[in-house]
Amino acid sequence: MSLAIDYWDYLGWKDTLALAGHSRRQKAYAKSRHDREVYTPQIVVNGIVHVLGSDKKAIERAIEKTRETAGVLSVPVTLAIANGKLNVKVPAGTEEHAEVWLCPMTKAISVAIGRGENHGRTITYHNVVRRWVKLGDWTGGKSGSWNVPLSDIATKDIDKVAVLVQRGAATSPGLVLGAAMASLK
Repeated sequence: MSLAIDYWDYLGWKDTLALAGHSRRQKAYAKSRHDREVYTPQIVVNGIVHVLGSDKKAIERAIEKTRETAGVLSVPVTLAIANGKLNVKVPAGTEEHAEVWLCPMTKAISVAIGRGENHGRTITYHNVVRRWVKLGDWTGGKSGSWNVPLSDIATKDIDKVAVLVQRGAATSPGLVLGAAMASLK
C-alpha cells in the first residue's frame, strides 16, 4: 500500500496524494520501533521492519525476516462483496488486542511532479491509500464481522480496498496480524 506523506510539502510542491495522517502513522511506526527512522521512500513491512523503498533486495529480506516473526499474518482475513456491501470477517484466534482498519485505495494514479529531484516527470503510484476507516477492535477470543455499504467506500477514485488487522493503535501501530485486499471494480 502506498501512503503518501505531507512533510515535504514545505519545499514548494504539495504532494496531491499526501495525507497528514500518513505522516503521523510513519512517525508512530518509528516511535513504536524505538528507532526514530523516518524518510522517503520508506517501506514498513508487516508493521515492524523498515527498509529503503528503492532497495528491492532489502525489501525481499525484510519480507522474509518478518515472516519468521510469531504472529505475522497469522490471522486469515476474508473479504466478500455481495448485495452492495463489503463483508469483512476475522476469525477467533489467540487472545490479543488489535484494530481492524479498512483502507479504500486507488489501484493506479499518475502524477506530474512539479518540483524536487523528480521535477518534470510523471510517476504512476500504485495501491494509493485514500483514507483510513477503523472498523473496530478485535480481541482474538471472538470472531469479528463488519458490513460496510459500498456506497460509503466506492467513489470514482476508489477501486480497491485493503483490510489490516494490526496490533496496537493508530498512534502506536505494531505487527500486522492479518491482511486482505479486494478489487471493487
